[in-house]
Amino acid sequence: MIKWVAAFLGYYLFRFPGAIFGFFVGSFLEKLINGSRVNFQTFSQSAEPAQFQLNLIAFAAIVIKADGQVKAQELQFVRNFFITNYGPQKAATIFETFNEQVKKETQNIDELAQVFVSASRYETRLQVIHFLMGVSNADGSISQSELSKIRQIALALEIRAVDLDSIKAMFVKSTGNAYRILEITPSATDTEVKKAYRTMAKKYHPDKLQSKEPALIKGAQEKFQEVQKAYEEIQKERGI
Repeated sequence: MIKWVAAFLGYYLFRFPGAIFGFFVGSFLEKLINGSRVNFQTFSQSAEPAQFQLNLIAFAAIVIKADGQVKAQELQFVRNFFITNYGPQKAATIFETFNEQVKKETQNIDELAQVFVSASRYETRLQVIHFLMGVSNADGSISQSELSKIRQIALALEIRAVDLDSIKAMFVKSTGNAYRILEITPSATDTEVKKAYRTMAKKYHPDKLQSKEPALIKGAQEKFQEVQKAYEEIQKERGI
């Protein structure tokens, strides 16, 4: 309980950087009050999910407000996402912070992204972009302003352009999407197609994450399935 109070106090004073710091301090105090030994390696690992959630909320709010409208479908997508991955009680606490974030000014993308860049794997950052594409597509389409904001976030997260286009192809359907998902062109040989599939399957395999974060695992599973579907579509098209 202390860690969440500290997080909200930190958010009130210093916005999201303060919320993250407050959560760390609150968690540390809880361990001291409970009389348990503080193992700093374990402490750091246990704080990582909260750090992930707070920054994910901030990014979601930025994307939702990108086109100047706060749409009910997008808000509900975020709510359902956290309920599914973290349970109703924890999701309610997280969403209180999210509602405040939607109402307030846009956060600094570079500052939020730096937390991920400095403390998470590339595969983790890919899951963030996948989630944000899902948020923007919750109303049935992704506007240019939303896509532009996601590209800005992807750049700050140091996501390669080809990976961003691959994730986009999973949501924006058009001719040649299966090839874009595998990051190849229709002119690729059958051998190149098979090699691309193996590369992408390895990149997006849930085990690659080495994380117990529910939201990350779910996103990886969805992308892994999209990669398989893309490969099967090309196989059927080519008869391989």
